[in-house]
Amino acid sequence: MRVRALTVRIIKQFVHDKRTLAMMLVAPLLILTIISLVFNGEEVVPAIGVEHVPEPIKNLMEKQDITIEEMNERDAEQKFEDGSLDAWITIENQQPRIILEGSDPGKNQMALSVMQRSMQPQNHVMEPEVEYYYGSEDMTSFDNFGPVLIGFFAFFFVFLLSGVSFLRERTGGTLERLMASPVKKTEVVIGYLLGFGFFTLIQSTLIVFYSIYVLDLLMIGDFIWVLAVTLLCAFTALSLGTLLSAFAQNELQMIQFIPIVIVPQVFFSGLFDLEAISDWVSWIGPITPLYYAADALRDVMIRGLGFEEIATDLAVLLGFSLFFSIANIFALRKYRSF
Repeated sequence: MRVRALTVRIIKQFVHDKRTLAMMLVAPLLILTIISLVFNGEEVVPAIGVEHVPEPIKNLMEKQDITIEEMNERDAEQKFEDGSLDAWITIENQQPRIILEGSDPGKNQMALSVMQRSMQPQNHVMEPEVEYYYGSEDMTSFDNFGPVLIGFFAFFFVFLLSGVSFLRERTGGTLERLMASPVKKTEVVIGYLLGFGFFTLIQSTLIVFYSIYVLDLLMIGDFIWVLAVTLLCAFTALSLGTLLSAFAQNELQMIQFIPIVIVPQVFFSGLFDLEAISDWVSWIGPITPLYYAADALRDVMIRGLGFEEIATDLAVLLGFSLFFSIANIFALRKYRSF
């Protein structure tokens, strides 16, 4: 009888907690749907530029469903910089020469395989001269997705810890007592963000330093820009975490935001090839902070780019931070109206 009463109480508790019920029943289906659309997208094929390549070889490339375009080396370099080309091939005096974009080891190997399959039937037995516009032949898969992981871990842990910490400030009555004082809402938000931000700075610096100098992650650009991107990414997570904590009543409800806020960003941050993602969900990437953080980190660490090239990503991350911070101020109205 007591077991029955306890069972009924638990069931009623879940039925009345609509958020937990939705997380249990709806969130797994939503995530599985996103995964399905991510992995059932179009097959990724390398975009290849060619010059002075015999027609039979180009025909064999096209039979492999490879996108090829006639262009000179200067045009190829421009396309490497805007990310629209994976390799450039030329053949002079029977000597094949290939320049790989270089930032993605998977696409590098695909382009080399396409070239080898296309040249073998034409008796081109000479080894191609291979050059890398970015990266090198020693670049590993970890070097490729490592910058994404730096942004992800900085975002994830700061989001979770700041949200839970701010929630405890509320549930412990600290925030209510503070709001009863003459302190303005703007001052409260800025104070909390700066306080949490101090430890965010330490964490971000530690993650970047350890990844580059201990794990030996590929680093071509300037350390300062990697740190700047990681800090902005973490600060965005900080402002978002404190904002969403205003809508949670306990730590469990704060953790429930992870499937909605964190998981989708993983799929669209660059860990998976964004070109292969279905058009049904590809629009999600550009509205998530991690999308821009990962793009900037790869530009600096793998391609060696500087401020001018990552300025847009930095501006978007800063915009996210300011938006969430302002929203935080309005969210505090539920504790005091003035």
